[in-house]
Amino acid sequence: MSPLLPRRAVPECVLRPGREPRTSHGHAADRFVEIGSLTKVLTGTALMRMAAAGLLDVDDPVERWLSAVPASGITLRHLMEHTSGLPRLPPGVRGLSRDPYAAFSRQALSATLTRLDQLATSPAGERREYSNFGYAVLGAALVAAAQQPYPELLRQQVLDPLGVADEVAVAPPADRALLAKGRFGGHRATWTMSGAILPAGGLWATPRALAVVVSGLLVERKLGDPAPAWQTASRLLWHNGATRDASVFTGAFPDTGDWVLVHRLGGSPDDTDRLGVELLAEARPEERTTERSTP
Repeated sequence: MSPLLPRRAVPECVLRPGREPRTSHGHAADRFVEIGSLTKVLTGTALMRMAAAGLLDVDDPVERWLSAVPASGITLRHLMEHTSGLPRLPPGVRGLSRDPYAAFSRQALSATLTRLDQLATSPAGERREYSNFGYAVLGAALVAAAQQPYPELLRQQVLDPLGVADEVAVAPPADRALLAKGRFGGHRATWTMSGAILPAGGLWATPRALAVVVSGLLVERKLGDPAPAWQTASRLLWHNGATRDASVFTGAFPDTGDWVLVHRLGGSPDDTDRLGVELLAEARPEERTTERSTP
């Protein structure tokens, strides 16, 4: 019997205010990495910015912008706040498959819109259920309202004002993408997230750019009050995200300016969250707990 292969060290990047990035095991603060569901806070911010500009109303019913949707009581706010009643995953998507979102194209999303009312598992506004599917629908509604592709509206509404447009991407330059490695040293394939699921979890960014996003949105409030897309735990605003081989946690105490960003390639997303919470607790010992939404 061959000996067990040694466990591979997990590449890690930690950013905190007033400190140089802390990287280990080949991670880098200036390489593009998958950010998973942290994409949602950018989508939610775009919604709030478009509402402030008069392009739409946060409480618009979905069918105002997606005409194929039957009256369901679901609003854009419900989608952003995970209270739409829509399930976590789109129809046909299996979270444990090798590439779960590959077949969830924009055409596949369009095919679900005509029965959105039937797909909801509870009435809109009744309870909270974290929903990647809901954010896919929200992204489609924003695209229809802006009459722009998602990357363009996001750049205009969020990334350009924050000064990070060149460091957030749907498809990063190949020579700057940082990928997890398998047991034998090769790069592991990433999930296909550039279709309809993009507004829910498909973006790539450099950790350094994400730090600018976190401080700009939560501490400096360059774009106004933080969008309700952020999760809350007492005075902490936070969000996380995970794909097949990448996980990220970020959180901030806006009243003091303390924030942290942790990104890891491989390992457990729970461990990424735990490290982020521990680092925040160093700055605010009285705040030691947060709840986690599975991305």
